[in-house]
Amino acid sequence: MTPSPQSPPSPPEGERIAKVIARAGICSRREAEKLIADGRVTVDGKVLTSPALNVTGRESIIVDGKELPAQEPARLWRYYKEAGLVTTARDPEGRTTVFQKLPPDMPRVVSVGRLDVNTEGLLLLTNDGELARLLELPSTGWTRRYRVRAFGAVTQTDLDRLQKGITVEGVRYGAIDATLDKVQGSNVWLTLGLKEGKNREVKRVLGALGLRVNRLIRLSFGPFQIGDLQPGDVKQVPNRVLMDQLGGHAAQFEQKKDAPSPRRTEKPRAAKPEDPKPKARAPRPHRAGSPDKGKRGKASHADRRRRS
Repeated sequence: MTPSPQSPPSPPEGERIAKVIARAGICSRREAEKLIADGRVTVDGKVLTSPALNVTGRESIIVDGKELPAQEPARLWRYYKEAGLVTTARDPEGRTTVFQKLPPDMPRVVSVGRLDVNTEGLLLLTNDGELARLLELPSTGWTRRYRVRAFGAVTQTDLDRLQKGITVEGVRYGAIDATLDKVQGSNVWLTLGLKEGKNREVKRVLGALGLRVNRLIRLSFGPFQIGDLQPGDVKQVPNRVLMDQLGGHAAQFEQKKDAPSPRRTEKPRAAKPEDPKPKARAPRPHRAGSPDKGKRGKASHADRRRRS
């Protein structure tokens, strides 16, 4: 007798622990995995050593001694980063970070990618680490545009060669759209558009052309523009605009009623005492010698006849 084929095992309930931590806005998924590897995450009182765990939201999740905050709807902000700020939560050299400059009423946020310490301009911030991860991926296809001032000389013909990509010191960089805007003394002003955004990509690519970048401003990240932002300004992107730009990915970032969220520890509420049943009102006793209402009327009439 041929044995019946076994049905494939159903996928485990819930979501990966690193993804849940990232959705809470503490860090990216990759950074969450590092927190787990360092033994800084506990689930229901047990130290986690591997990110290969699904959670449903009914567990108690502690990160660095603090309970994981409840998941909120994904939000995105445009921020004008000033030169001299580092895009990291804590800087070992003690330099001022982007997050130290944010308004005090801002929630916990992570950056979408990073900007070098001397780079200024548009930096996207979000309270959802998974959203940051999605927007950073080159597969998203969003162009990053930069305004560049560089010392040296270059021609438009030299810049046009970047459209085929370039290899610098063994690193391959994809196509770059570069335009020579003007020559100003010993400097040139350029506008660059690229999709990958690798570490120090603009400076390394232009360095290969004999240019030394001395000012770098990011103008846009995909559909999000620096617009009228001034250095230090931060403005939230309307949720409707964000969801429109996410397209097919929007559904996973819309708040769902059944989405897993970290368990909240609440003090048990004292039970309210039940209202006692209303007691039957006892009949009001009549005064001694007083007849009831009906008899009182008749007796009064008889008394009046006797008195008359």
